[in-house]
Amino acid sequence: MKGAIRTVLGDRFAIEGVAYMHEHLILDSPLIADRFPHIHLHDVVAAVAEVARCRVAGATLVLEAMPMSAGRDVVRLAEVARRAEVDIVAATGLHHDRYYGPRHWTNFVSIDELADLFVADLVDGIDAFDYTGPIVRRTSHRAGVVKVATSGSSLDDRDRRNLQAVGQASVRTGAPVLTHCEEGKGGLEQVARLTELGVPASAIVLSHVDKSDDPGYLVALAESGAVLEFDQSLREWEAGVNSRTVRSTLLLLEHGFASSIVLGTDGARRTLWHELGGAPGLAWLASHLPSVLRAAGVGDDDLDLLLRGNAERVLRWRTVHASGSG
Repeated sequence: MKGAIRTVLGDRFAIEGVAYMHEHLILDSPLIADRFPHIHLHDVVAAVAEVARCRVAGATLVLEAMPMSAGRDVVRLAEVARRAEVDIVAATGLHHDRYYGPRHWTNFVSIDELADLFVADLVDGIDAFDYTGPIVRRTSHRAGVVKVATSGSSLDDRDRRNLQAVGQASVRTGAPVLTHCEEGKGGLEQVARLTELGVPASAIVLSHVDKSDDPGYLVALAESGAVLEFDQSLREWEAGVNSRTVRSTLLLLEHGFASSIVLGTDGARRTLWHELGGAPGLAWLASHLPSVLRAAGVGDDDLDLLLRGNAERVLRWRTVHASGSG
């Protein structure tokens, strides 16, 4: 539905509290369990409790950033959303090859076939089996964004193919695009390619870009019209106003880009979750980061944009031409 924010439990038209714009609540595949046990997140009970802490701190929406066939489980995400009473936006699209392996089927299908699967996730419902087997059983839980990851400042063949499929799906449906910028790099290349394909820059969210210490690069990203997602504050929570998130935020505010920033935690690491014995817990973004930003000089109006307003704007689906779907 145009103008709506698509969550796993239905469409919404507003965000009432803090929006977490790049999160990982369920990451569960044999590959992740074997190769990346530090980010293996499979416990619904723990996820419900962790997200409930975020809700108590002021969060009302969480964007779950793992795309298709790489550890995503929309059935469990919907359960977390219901039990924690927080809206969850799911992603479709593709991540890095490291979460699939070079012989994964996603590397052997066409751009159009990928785009069709993305559109089906967005419009019809995500497969209960997450495209891990020969049977597709679509649920009522639909994706709200389409995601793509690239390898850095230089796009490789896989990057270009996946950008084309993601761009095609976004243009057909009006869904926003979420990207992964490896080590914060490659955002300009992502925006250039996606806009060539017809995706408005204002519908693109560039993740992890506060990993970059290049102020010129960050300003150029904001000047492109895309939205920048900053998420290093949770990992650097003890740094306070000296964290990369806060420094990057102040830089863009000084240049007049208060409407270009959203915030997240990228809190996939088990060592960051309170419910898994880590610290400071995902709730820190809603409970403590606002006071850190205020201490750095961020006013209440700008803070509302960073924590809620910008997310509400970029997550709304745009109108598509009559030939599109959705």
